[in-house]
Amino acid sequence: MSAIPSRPGALDLLEARLESMQAHALGAVLEVEQSAYEWPWTEANVQDSIRSGYQCVSLIAGVDTLLGYYIAMQGVDEVHLLNLTVAPAYQRQGWARVMLDALALWSKGQNAQWLWLEVRLGNLRAQQVYDAYGFRRVGERKHYYPSTGAEREHAVVMSLKL
Repeated sequence: MSAIPSRPGALDLLEARLESMQAHALGAVLEVEQSAYEWPWTEANVQDSIRSGYQCVSLIAGVDTLLGYYIAMQGVDEVHLLNLTVAPAYQRQGWARVMLDALALWSKGQNAQWLWLEVRLGNLRAQQVYDAYGFRRVGERKHYYPSTGAEREHAVVMSLKL
């Protein structure tokens, strides 16, 4: 699948393609993960997701520019989005929506009725992206994410009816 972001001028309108995340490309994924988050996923987290057969997808432009990726786990009638990351240099260009579109299409193909996710309470930008896509806040998980100091950060639980 290839896609062009919805905002003109983004990445000079380079075409992007979605590819199954491969273990040999793990270095690029980890580099983006570490540049995007204060508490990034580890190599073991990503490898376990690939080995477990989760939907692990990379968004690639040109020969090998990693724009972003997502990792999702299928349940009985739902899909749980575990990680959606756009490389910092390509954020705010519509690539998150491209990946959410791809995830929603794949999820519907798996007969999922719902998409679920958790997002850090303090990650307002991501919450705005999910709100704009149609996700609704349905709860909160207390002390879900690691944080600085003794306290852990709460997560907002969001869902989208497919």
